[in-house]
Amino acid sequence: MNLEGRKIIVNKSSKELTELLKTPENYKDFMPDGLQKFETRDNGFKFGLQGMPEIALKIDEVDDQKAVLKSASSSLDFSLTATLNPINENQTEVQMLFEGKFNPFIKMMVEKPLQNFINTLTDKIEAYK
Repeated sequence: MNLEGRKIIVNKSSKELTELLKTPENYKDFMPDGLQKFETRDNGFKFGLQGMPEIALKIDEVDDQKAVLKSASSSLDFSLTATLNPINENQTEVQMLFEGKFNPFIKMMVEKPLQNFINTLTDKIEAYK
């Protein structure tokens, strides 16, 4: 299952975004309303949203072209990637991409909430100061 967020322009350099996305604590600022739990871990974080199970993510790779988060659970196989495309010294195009391997039943249950989550992350990153 692959999902995409819309492409946005962030008024930060790709280097600034890279530094921001390397730090687990910073992801709390991008979480949707309804966040009930957020705890940082070594190289990652765990969060819980209202009406959804808690999800643990690890920061797998961050460079000036992408930030890759992967599931920290062996029972769920997915990644969430923010692609970073520098436009100029102070602006970067960002797009969220989700890739997961789910059975058809799970896919049917999680596809809409995941797309909403990606859309909210995109909106929060776009509005980030």
